Amino acid sequence: MSNIDIALLSFPVLLLLIFLRIPIGLAMLLTGIGGSYFINDSFLMIFAQLKNLTWGTFSSYSLSIIPLFLLMGQFATLGGMSQALFKAAETWMGHKKGGVAMAAVGACAGFGAICGSSLATAATMGQVALPELKRYGYSGELATGALAAGGTLGILIPPSVILVIYAILTEQNIAKLFVAAFIPGILAAIGYMIAIAIYVRLKPGSAGQRERAPYSERFRSLVDVWPVLVVFIAVVGGIYGGIFTPTEAAAVGAFGTGVIAFANGGLSRATLKTSILATASATGMIFLIVFGAGVYNAFLALSQLPQTAAAYVGSQGFNPWLVMVAVLLLYLIFGCIMDSLSMILLTVPIFFPIMSALDFGLTPEEFALWFGIIVLIVVEVGLITPPVGMNLFVINSMAKDTPLSATYRGVFPFVLTDIVRVAILTMFPAITLVAVRLLY
Repeated sequence: MSNIDIALLSFPVLLLLIFLRIPIGLAMLLTGIGGSYFINDSFLMIFAQLKNLTWGTFSSYSLSIIPLFLLMGQFATLGGMSQALFKAAETWMGHKKGGVAMAAVGACAGFGAICGSSLATAATMGQVALPELKRYGYSGELATGALAAGGTLGILIPPSVILVIYAILTEQNIAKLFVAAFIPGILAAIGYMIAIAIYVRLKPGSAGQRERAPYSERFRSLVDVWPVLVVFIAVVGGIYGGIFTPTEAAAVGAFGTGVIAFANGGLSRATLKTSILATASATGMIFLIVFGAGVYNAFLALSQLPQTAAAYVGSQGFNPWLVMVAVLLLYLIFGCIMDSLSMILLTVPIFFPIMSALDFGLTPEEFALWFGIIVLIVVEVGLITPPVGMNLFVINSMAKDTPLSATYRGVFPFVLTDIVRVAILTMFPAITLVAVRLLY
């Protein structure tokens, strides 16, 4: 077989290993080592490469952002910030039709601004909001669907762990990617709220209503949210104001949320140990996937598959927009069977060179930013798309009385809004790039 044939055969082999429940990082590592062996007929090259790849990957200063953002999310949970966000949103919106579910989405957006992880956002807000949604008569279908979709805002609204990984893979400016994600993130939250408003009108019995809170209670609830604003302004404002690098801002954010958690009584010696261990565990899992993807992508580069595919697509004169649609459809399919981080690490090194060779009327940097946000949104859809929608499993595990099939039905309207949003942002790149152009 040719090197290209070996590379193409590696995809079904990798998917088979994933279906056999081998961890995705280990599956990519084994497939990469095996593929390199078949190309070189020897393990010598891959063993020599492993030494350099390990150091080259994990000595990256930018990767230190990941554990810091994860730790910031742990401290934010301990500091009661998720409860404060939900309570504030609920007092302002809870009296509307579907208002408590909308409040949950708004709180997810706020918590995503200080967390950076979709699963953490979904799990944290699920604990806070599910009892309240049940209390006000929301169906399990709508409650779990709204929270699963709202949790995806954790990877779209900056800071975002997945955006950091994409920036490293494509050698882009992390701060500019964070800026580009803002408007799509806001559109996502608005789209989910519109979906809830339509849902409760089509199915009036799926949601109850909360009493209208007096304005004194509404403004008092805002006072409890100030720590979130302080951390958000310190982290994001520090980055955009040129005060901090993204890594320094992540450290400031982790320290700030830790101080707030301590002041609120949520951070003790025991919970500090638990937070550090949980952060270390999540970081280890992410870094294994990063390393496995590095070995697998090194094998693909050795096979010349990405370069050959990019040259072929560029020489055929295909319409760039048709290629974009095809790539996005592949992402939607991959999202049904793979987690978001694995998809980014596996596909970006292949698709990015192909798409960069096409003309979308943008500068190379603008294209990289725009493509990254589009990919992130499609990956976000994968988190709530059956059968392997990780957010669906997280939320459904908390709603013991709601069958998984009901959660699947409940999330369907939110998937539709995501698809509409992807179409709009794909057709109009300026929506994504306007903030970057204004600030830079």
